Amino acid sequence: MATIQSKSSTAARENFGSHRRARLLLPVLLAVCAAACQSNLAQADEGGVSFWLPGIMGSLSAAPPQPGFAFANIYYHAPPTGGADIAFARQVTRGNLTVNFTGNLNLNLRAIADMYAAAPSYTFGTPVLGGRATLSLLVPYMRAKGSVDATLTGISGGFTLSGSASDSVTALGDIAPQFAIAWNAGVHNYMTYVTGNLTTGSYDPSRLANTSLGHNAIDAGGAYTYLNPQTGYEFSAALGFTYNFENTHTQYQNGIDMHIDWGASKFLSKQLFIGPVGYFYNQLTCDSGSGNRVGCFESRVAGIGPQIGYIVPLNERYNGYFNLKGYKEFAEEHRAAGWNVWLTFAISPAGAAPPPATRAIITK
Repeated sequence: MATIQSKSSTAARENFGSHRRARLLLPVLLAVCAAACQSNLAQADEGGVSFWLPGIMGSLSAAPPQPGFAFANIYYHAPPTGGADIAFARQVTRGNLTVNFTGNLNLNLRAIADMYAAAPSYTFGTPVLGGRATLSLLVPYMRAKGSVDATLTGISGGFTLSGSASDSVTALGDIAPQFAIAWNAGVHNYMTYVTGNLTTGSYDPSRLANTSLGHNAIDAGGAYTYLNPQTGYEFSAALGFTYNFENTHTQYQNGIDMHIDWGASKFLSKQLFIGPVGYFYNQLTCDSGSGNRVGCFESRVAGIGPQIGYIVPLNERYNGYFNLKGYKEFAEEHRAAGWNVWLTFAISPAGAAPPPATRAIITK
């Protein structure tokens, strides 16, 4: 008796394996996307910092994850710098400034942000609206430092300039919950999400550094992922919009923000992939509020860089995942910019075992 495995069953196993390798990453990425990371980058919200942290989404952001618990550990580092507009905006409350920014200033702001974030998530096995639903939470702990090379102090009809100043703070940040639903249709994947900012961090409007935005926000959007398990190529893009509530500490309200994060990758082996990543953030409407001293102040920034990811099997039920990516920012306006790097290690469900192969039996 000779037993021959059919070509179709072999292809099915290879196809399943490709999908499974990709989906190992998905709970991790959804956990990382758990609401825009609210690192304050050593400035207040009206200092040119958005609720959405560009680059938080990327490759495979729309593909449905495996059901169960996942946990991501995220380290983020950024040393941005800002010009006179950012340095002035950050000192409005600190210096009791009552005049508007004119642009005739020679001062700069420098910041450093280091953040560790724990991002647990749970994906339900029961379909929701025909898709796979995930609840996640981002809990950051960060060190923020900010400095200016000239201090502004308000006087009647203007302000005075004096020496440099700096502040630093290490504390918990704002907690960010997220709910997402993802759908799969062959090589096409779709996801929609809603997230928000809860002001649980440390905030003082007179400081140059904070770990909270000082106001609540809500963000919603969707993502698309093309994933071809036969070729190993993937491309993802996520679009979202942020509505910011007023900062009652400063009577300042950010305008509506739009953001696009994207990523592409190529699997070089069963465990290793590389590719480019990028983002574009653009404020659509003007800032407002009685505490606004800088006018419309619509900010924008773009970034691009490389990424590398590696999957490590831990046991039959869980896999580990390492990802390193970095961005160089450009085209910034009314926003501190520079470069940033992300390092992620996550544990996520390994998924179901592959189905048994169908064999054609030939008996002589």
